[in-house]
Amino acid sequence: MRDTPAPGMAAEPLVRVSALSKRYATQAGEDIHALEDVSIDLVDGEFVAVLGPSGCGKTTLLKILAGIELHDHGEVLFKGKPFNGAQTGTGVVFQTPVLLPWLTVLQNVVLPIRVLGLSLPQGTARARELLELVGLKGFENKYPVELSGGMQQRAAIVRGLIHDPRILLMDEPFGALDALTRERMNVELQRIWLVNKKTVFFITHSVSEAAFLADRVIVMSPRPGTIVDEVKVPFARPRDIDLTSSADFGRLTTHLRHKLGSHESAHD
Repeated sequence: MRDTPAPGMAAEPLVRVSALSKRYATQAGEDIHALEDVSIDLVDGEFVAVLGPSGCGKTTLLKILAGIELHDHGEVLFKGKPFNGAQTGTGVVFQTPVLLPWLTVLQNVVLPIRVLGLSLPQGTARARELLELVGLKGFENKYPVELSGGMQQRAAIVRGLIHDPRILLMDEPFGALDALTRERMNVELQRIWLVNKKTVFFITHSVSEAAFLADRVIVMSPRPGTIVDEVKVPFARPRDIDLTSSADFGRLTTHLRHKLGSHESAHD
């Protein structure tokens, strides 16, 4: 059960990122200033999309939230306490599914259960429920090579959800898919999110994808990445793909493109 704020009080953010900065050195010795003074609040159950040009630090920010990388300055809090993604329960979905080819779909999906030392019988039961939710019932014993790209990514989403994380981090999860499959996966992800209502932090280069999926879109500047705009998406849910042809949707995506600085800064 989620915490309910007292009347008249704003809900405490699930995650608070304050004045975050990050530098790192390349193997060639080059100093990269990836992030500068990034501050974001993520509310429990909110779907937040992050837009920005290539190299602006979006993935670095996601890796910090996942506990994969450390930040140099600022702080990340989870419910008011220092944040470590691995400890607080995060699921991660990358651009490529990264399914192990020698394991079946079910075996791939329950890997986090094994790694975290959780109950395998309970995890397997949950895996079967989630695979049915994403339309993969009957494919539990198939191998990744036997699935389409979209089906593989659905399995990767299930793997990200299998241990019931509070936050699902998604790094351009549909970027490698063809346009039609990507469109279908946007609708599918919305459906899954409406059922699970996890807090989602979703990185994308696609303006229309961000506007279709998110409750709120964060726009980042070129490196060093900082936030240049936050836009609340006004459309009711569930959203049909026909929404993307509406005048209101067009005005929103135009605004986001202008904030990115040029039409070439992001692509659909």
